[in-house]
Amino acid sequence: MNWVNESIFYHIYPLGFCGAPQQNGQDAPVNRIGKLSGWIPHLRELGVNALYIGPVFESSEHGYDTRDYYNIDRRLGSNEDFKRLCRELHENGIRVVLDGVFNHVGREFWAFQDVQKNGSASPYCGWFHNLNFGGGSPLGDPFWYEGWQGHYNLVKLNLRNPDVVSHLLGAVGMWIDEFGIDGLRLDAADCVDMDFFHQLRNYCKGRNPDFWLMGEIIHGDYNRWANPGALDSVTNYECRKGLYSSHNDKNYFEIAYSLNRQSGGNGGIYRSLCLYNFVDNHDVNRLASTLSNHSHLCNVYTLLYTMPGVPSLYYGSEWGVQGVRQNHSDAPLRPCLDLGSIPSPNLALLNHLKTLGKIRHALPALQYGGYDQLTVKNEQLAFLRATPEQQVYVALNLSEHPEYIEFRGRTSALVDLFTGTRFETNDGNFKLELPAYGARIFVEPHVYEQYVQQADLPAAVSQPEPARPEPRTLKIGRYRHFKGNEYEVIGCARHSETLEELVVYRALYGEQELWVRPLEMFLGDVERDGKPIPRFTWIG
Repeated sequence: MNWVNESIFYHIYPLGFCGAPQQNGQDAPVNRIGKLSGWIPHLRELGVNALYIGPVFESSEHGYDTRDYYNIDRRLGSNEDFKRLCRELHENGIRVVLDGVFNHVGREFWAFQDVQKNGSASPYCGWFHNLNFGGGSPLGDPFWYEGWQGHYNLVKLNLRNPDVVSHLLGAVGMWIDEFGIDGLRLDAADCVDMDFFHQLRNYCKGRNPDFWLMGEIIHGDYNRWANPGALDSVTNYECRKGLYSSHNDKNYFEIAYSLNRQSGGNGGIYRSLCLYNFVDNHDVNRLASTLSNHSHLCNVYTLLYTMPGVPSLYYGSEWGVQGVRQNHSDAPLRPCLDLGSIPSPNLALLNHLKTLGKIRHALPALQYGGYDQLTVKNEQLAFLRATPEQQVYVALNLSEHPEYIEFRGRTSALVDLFTGTRFETNDGNFKLELPAYGARIFVEPHVYEQYVQQADLPAAVSQPEPARPEPRTLKIGRYRHFKGNEYEVIGCARHSETLEELVVYRALYGEQELWVRPLEMFLGDVERDGKPIPRFTWIG
């Protein structure tokens, strides 16, 4: 499923995003969904090329209580309004994935209303799971039926009824034909009959082999639902938890365990899957409200964009918008947002995500590569994403101060995509400084040059070398060695017999060993790529 691996998803909950009324009346359709057209330039700047739009079909309240699978919710607009939007999204290279809510419907679903009206004489009694006339429902009906997880405003469908299956597949066919949708996110997939998923897959793949089916799964073995006979992918709730709690607890071992269990080497149990990765959505508290330290926001998203699977952003979270469920209500998670009036926008996070989008699109190893852990500590993590043609090294530091990390690489030099800084190896071993609350994404020098050209980056993206001291002049302070490590000059001395000037300096990593080197050599040049560069560069 190449287009999914190469995607960055953006997820909206349309009723909230568009500011629709909470209850659906019988008013004429209002084209609120067209608001998304104005967001397309923003999505493109983020590198988004796939849009997951939550429930859009006619419902009574929150979208998951469907009234009619064949019409857009009038609070969002008409079918024609939505067709125009889908056409515009596709023209801008953005695929469209909709919510498929097939486990249950609302009490205003037309077939359920027929049962309410005609009782046992209704031809639709068999459409609903465990419906019988041996007693009343908790909501006053003269019959009993099964509600989803005890919620009787959500009536569970009988997906073993051929007429129900035919009705649902007919709706999917209409969505494909009229709106050109590219995939479905299957709501409450763990509650849906597996035989229905087999039928849905055969139907969708028969119409479009690239059609994507992704299930909402919170617990369990993902392979049960995502396999060649059922769905293509599922929601990666396991790593969603690890992404934030490993930072809150200052324990990278947690997310490292999950990543290695899922994708590591030859033993990862989900190596063949492209899981749907996210840090927040319409059902869980926003990341900016979950992290105890907002300085970790960028690192969490760096992990999201570089780990195996496909990343997804929830609308507004690119600015660090906050939201917490209150009084059993999801409304605070699903606000109406307008470009230009985002509350307290975190512009540094937004720019970081734009950079991550360019990096992910430029590097096939992040889209298709394997996963190998290199170093795991409580506050530092390094791993490799690699294909036979490309290697991408990712290193993160959640500490409040700079730290060094060591790992063994497969190349003689690496360049940090964030700063343009080049680091040399010592016989295959790298010892690199990571910024506080920061990360580096390393590639080989020739890949970096290709990336700069493909991403059309300004020259300033490469960190300029600080001005070096005048020749034969030494300053006390920090220096960076041309291989990347940093040192502090303590002073200058003379050899007692030869009177040669010597520099005394200490390493700013490891055990901070003392070193001595002739001044002329310390201030001299070395050759790299055929050009002279300073052996040591003063950095203050």
